[in-house]
Amino acid sequence: MSSLDSSYNGTNAAYTLHTMLWLTPIAIRNADKSLFPKTGLERCYSKKCRLGTTCRKSLHRNLYMGNGNSFGRCFRISTWGESHGAGVGVTIDGCPPQLPLTLEDIQKELDRRRPGQSRIVTPRKELDEAEILSGVIDGQTIGTPIAILVRNQDQRPQDYDTVAVKYRPSHADATYDAKYGIRAVAGGGRSSARETIGRVAAGAVAKKILATYCNMEILGYVQRVKDISTTNVDTNQVTLEQIEQNIVRCPDERVAQEMIELIDKTRRTGDSLGGVVECVVRNVPAGLGSPVFDKLEAELAKACMSLPASKGFEIGSGFSGTYMTGSEHNDEFYIDSDGRTRTRTNRSGGIQGGISNGENIVLRVAFKPTSTIGKVQHTVSRSGEEVELRGKGRHDPCVLPRAVPMVEAMVALVIVDQLMQQVAQSFLPFRKESIAFHTLGKELFH
Repeated sequence: MSSLDSSYNGTNAAYTLHTMLWLTPIAIRNADKSLFPKTGLERCYSKKCRLGTTCRKSLHRNLYMGNGNSFGRCFRISTWGESHGAGVGVTIDGCPPQLPLTLEDIQKELDRRRPGQSRIVTPRKELDEAEILSGVIDGQTIGTPIAILVRNQDQRPQDYDTVAVKYRPSHADATYDAKYGIRAVAGGGRSSARETIGRVAAGAVAKKILATYCNMEILGYVQRVKDISTTNVDTNQVTLEQIEQNIVRCPDERVAQEMIELIDKTRRTGDSLGGVVECVVRNVPAGLGSPVFDKLEAELAKACMSLPASKGFEIGSGFSGTYMTGSEHNDEFYIDSDGRTRTRTNRSGGIQGGISNGENIVLRVAFKPTSTIGKVQHTVSRSGEEVELRGKGRHDPCVLPRAVPMVEAMVALVIVDQLMQQVAQSFLPFRKESIAFHTLGKELFH
C-alpha cells in the first residue's frame, strides 16, 4: 500500500494531500480521480488554475508548499516573509545563553546588505531596521529562541503587474508556478533577495558567537565582476576596512574602480552583470566537519548555493587545481614555532577529508547576472502564449556588492553549527588525553 493509500480515509483527502511533499500540481492533474472520492469538494474550473479540471477548490487552496525554510542542526534558523509583505525576519533556535548581543551587532550587518546604499545597487529605499522580539534581555541572550523582525516600508506592487502573467527569463516565476500553482508576484515573494535579511541577521549572531568564544573572523569581498578581477588580495591580511572603502566591496582599490565603471555603464543600458565573491574564515580550529555526507565543504556549498542568484561554488584551488599534478597541488605539512601542525600552502582551502585542518578556509561563490533587466526579452505567459517582456521595478544591476554580507552570513551559520556539533560529539567526556581535545579543545577551553 502506498503512503497515500495508508494515510487516506474518506474525509481527509485534502489533509493528506496537504501533507504530501511529493504531490505536485502535475501529479494531482494526472492522479486517478478515485483518490478523491466523496470529499464533497467542488471541482475548480477557473482558467487561472494551473491544476486543470481535476483540481478541487479546497485542494487548490491547501497545496502544501513544503519545507526548505529552515537551516542548521544545533544552531537552527527559520526565515519567513515576502519581499512586498508586511515584513521579513528570522527565528534562531540553539543560541547559547549569556552571549553579549546588542541590536547594533545585528544592524551593522543589515546595513551592509540593505538596498539603496549606493548607485550600483537597487534604488529601493528601505531602512531595514531590526527589531529583536525575543530571546535577548538586557544585552544578553537567554538561551530561548531569538526572533528578529524587519518591517517592509517601500513596497511598489504595481511594478509587478506585468510579471503576474508573463514569466521573467531565468527567474523563479515559472518554477514557483510549476511547483506550487500559486506565487507571490510582487517582488518575487520568497524568491527575492529580500528573504536574505533573515539570514544576515542570524549570521550576525553566529559571527558574534565565533568572535566571542573562538576569535574567528569571516570576511567576504568581490573578487570578480564579469571579466574584471583581482588577484592582489592576501587572505591572511585583508581587513574589513579595506573591503568597505568602496561601494563595490573589493579591497583592491584600482580594480574596484574598474568594476564600478563597468557596473555604471551596464546599468545605463538596462542590463546586468554577475561575478564572484571570495570569502575567508580565519582562526579556524582543526576538527570541524564530518566524513562522507556531512563534509564541511559540502555543508558550505549547500549554504552558499542556497543564496539567490548563486550558480557556482569552489573551495581552495577549486577548478584550477585540475590543471596541476599531485606533487604541485599537495599541501605539505610542517611544525610551526608553537608546535602546531600546519601546511606550507593552502590549496585545500583549509579542509581535508571534509574536516577543517586549522588553516584559513577560503571559498568562492559565483553569482549570475540579475535576471530582471530593462531590455526586451522573449518569454511566455501563464496561459502559454509567446510574448515579449521588458522588466520593471527596482533591481540590482549587479548583486555582488550586497551578496558579500550574505555569503559571510551563510558561512558563519555553517561554522557555528559545525562547532556546536563537534563540541557535542567530542567533548562530552572532557578527556584531555584525547586527540580531539588537543586539536580543538585547547583552542576553545584554555
